[in-house]
Amino acid sequence: MAFDLAQYMKDRAALVERTLERQVPSRNGRAARLSEAMRYSLLAGGKRLRPILAIAACEAVGGAAENCLNFACALEMIHTYSLIHDDLPCMDDDDLRRGRPTNHKVYGEAVAVLAGDALLTDAFRIAAEPSRAGVSPELALHVVAELAEAAGSVGMVAGQVIDLEGEGRAFTREELEDLHNRKTGALFVAAVGGGARLGGASHQQLEALRAYARPLGLAFQVADDLLDVEAATDHVGKRTHKDADRGKATYPTIMGIEGSHAFARELVRRAQAALEPFDERAEPLRALAAYAVERKQ
Repeated sequence: MAFDLAQYMKDRAALVERTLERQVPSRNGRAARLSEAMRYSLLAGGKRLRPILAIAACEAVGGAAENCLNFACALEMIHTYSLIHDDLPCMDDDDLRRGRPTNHKVYGEAVAVLAGDALLTDAFRIAAEPSRAGVSPELALHVVAELAEAAGSVGMVAGQVIDLEGEGRAFTREELEDLHNRKTGALFVAAVGGGARLGGASHQQLEALRAYARPLGLAFQVADDLLDVEAATDHVGKRTHKDADRGKATYPTIMGIEGSHAFARELVRRAQAALEPFDERAEPLRALAAYAVERKQ
């Protein structure tokens, strides 16, 4: 029987949603608007791809989804904080995210900034609380440290700065790859690596899974660049053609549409090749690599 990726993603996303609801509850009192703003963006749906990748990596090495649920939720909280901040007027200045008004359009810029800050900070509290008993402090520390590196000043935040400062100037393909390995790819590698660690991966398994995640993260970004050019706003749930409007370098501007599609397919091939040592438990990871470039939003 063929693997059903749609059902797998639906089931794992539901598991993540339930855990997020519990980990980021509604709160009363004078700071109630903060939790409302956090939940507005965090529980707005989305692909939940990063937490699903963490779960799939955990399962690929013989772990159970429950082993890494807190870590998976921390990933989604960090991703959501980055989207809230990306959309701010001082950044990409977007009015629409996942088909509805962006956080600052609903709650104002100050609360949106603080909602992002709170999600980022709380993510590390949750990641530091293992989902199951028996996770050693040393292992938990490694997972949290790798997540911080991916999200911080050498990873995602560095990529954002490079992206902002690069508006209006030409990038080489190597420069663009470095940008997106930080801005997008670092969190993909952290998701897969952290999930694998929490599932009990050996050193060899961990290295193979990181070799899978690196081209996957880049393929996802190439597909994002293509969607910005080829898709309609009402289909993807956010403003399209914004990269060109802001003078940003993208894969289609450097490689062309067809060249970008071919590059994305090659990256998927590399990712899937890295999974050759794994058995059928890695089938979700294989399917997710193809999904990264075939998705329509």
